[in-house]
Amino acid sequence: MSGPRLPDPALVVLVGASGSGKSTWAAARYRAAEIVSSDALRGIAGSGPHDLDASTDAFALLEQIVEARVSRGLTTVVDTLGLDPERRTRWLELARSAGLPAVAVTFSVDPAECRRRNATRDVPVPAPALTGQLRRAAGVVEELTGEEWDHVVDVHQEPPSPTSAAGAAEETVERRTSHGLAVMLQVSRFPWGEDPAGWLADVALAADQAGFAGIAVMDHLIQIPQVGRAWEPIPEPFVTLGLLAGLDTRLRLGTLVTPVTMRPPGVTAKAVATLDALSGGRAFVGVGAGWWEREHLAFGLPFPSDRERLDLLEAAIETMRALWSPGTKAYAGTRVDLPETTCYPRPTGQVPIIVGGSGEERTLKIAARLADGCNLSSDPEVLVRKVGVLHGHCADAGRDPGDVAVTVLDLPIIGSDREDAWARVERLRGRVAAPAFAKRHHAGTIDHHRDRFAVLAELGVGTVFLGLPDLAGADDVRRLAPLLS
Repeated sequence: MSGPRLPDPALVVLVGASGSGKSTWAAARYRAAEIVSSDALRGIAGSGPHDLDASTDAFALLEQIVEARVSRGLTTVVDTLGLDPERRTRWLELARSAGLPAVAVTFSVDPAECRRRNATRDVPVPAPALTGQLRRAAGVVEELTGEEWDHVVDVHQEPPSPTSAAGAAEETVERRTSHGLAVMLQVSRFPWGEDPAGWLADVALAADQAGFAGIAVMDHLIQIPQVGRAWEPIPEPFVTLGLLAGLDTRLRLGTLVTPVTMRPPGVTAKAVATLDALSGGRAFVGVGAGWWEREHLAFGLPFPSDRERLDLLEAAIETMRALWSPGTKAYAGTRVDLPETTCYPRPTGQVPIIVGGSGEERTLKIAARLADGCNLSSDPEVLVRKVGVLHGHCADAGRDPGDVAVTVLDLPIIGSDREDAWARVERLRGRVAAPAFAKRHHAGTIDHHRDRFAVLAELGVGTVFLGLPDLAGADDVRRLAPLLS
């Protein structure tokens, strides 16, 4: 522990909320016999450390043991919440009468970290109780100052460095090109043949090896005509992302985009939170108002008016934020009222919400007020205008434009050389004139697209969702590695 060296022997009282690290700190510094733990005594007096029915007997034992040890001049570490001033006063008087120094050790830990640790326990402290402890702990230092302790020491604990899947998520955040762009592979077509799971795994592993920052999948019920034919596979996105979450990669995982008309927003919140928990904090979610009436009617879903769908978009974002917030209390918001917000597992952190769509009057305004990012066209002329409108809405909402990331959907034709790029245009263009198709998809070589990405970065883009119109498998992903360096 950094800070002053503590006297020994001494009475040491630990003060902090559940999950603040008191027991871990004590176990690293004192012998087990020196630590008097209320949880351990519940296990002795009752059926286990979480047997609240045994609390009265456990605390009676705790007081007896503390008094016996302190009176003998032995170092005694009291491992309870330490938030009760009457108990602290009694222990302080015991130390004074025995001539032992009295030390209070407080634990400054981010409340979100306490809640995260609490959630991983076999028997978590109920959320309302933990909230009360955190509230009490916030004012305890002032109380201790007036209690005449010999030493008041604060242990400031940063959240632990993530490991395994969580560590992968942290590394993914920093995976960017030389232009500072995060490039996500947008998978919109699925020519997986007889091995759907194998094809998906191969593509994801290749994306990770090539240097992509993540994978996004479309959320449609029928394959859209811009990508393929209606009878080609278009899998349910959260089932698909769940499969990818089980792979050993550093990839961020999410949708681009989920229409809010297809699922109740609370169900989407549940799916995204689960994905985030399973992937160790690598989830994001793109949401939009939906646009394709055919898939709604085919699956028996209503397709409201434009205005109603945008209302639903606002309500969906508000619902997700409410269900992902700490606690289980009721929520009363602008468009949403929930009798409770019980949604477990919680996301491991803040899940980025990206709004897809570029409607200037409403969609960009929603993104400016409520979202973490906004997905726009990768055409520079269009992009400049839309970013200007987005930033204007941010100013109107009193929000820093830097708080709303600019992302783009890019659907390039990428050839190994000019000849290969043009051959791909010919193969894919259908009845569209070759020059028009080539322009629409920015057909060119890796070097050409690297220069394009430099322009996008200069225009304020932070993330490119790159979808290959001719994606056939993992080899098509691997060949893009030079673009991502």
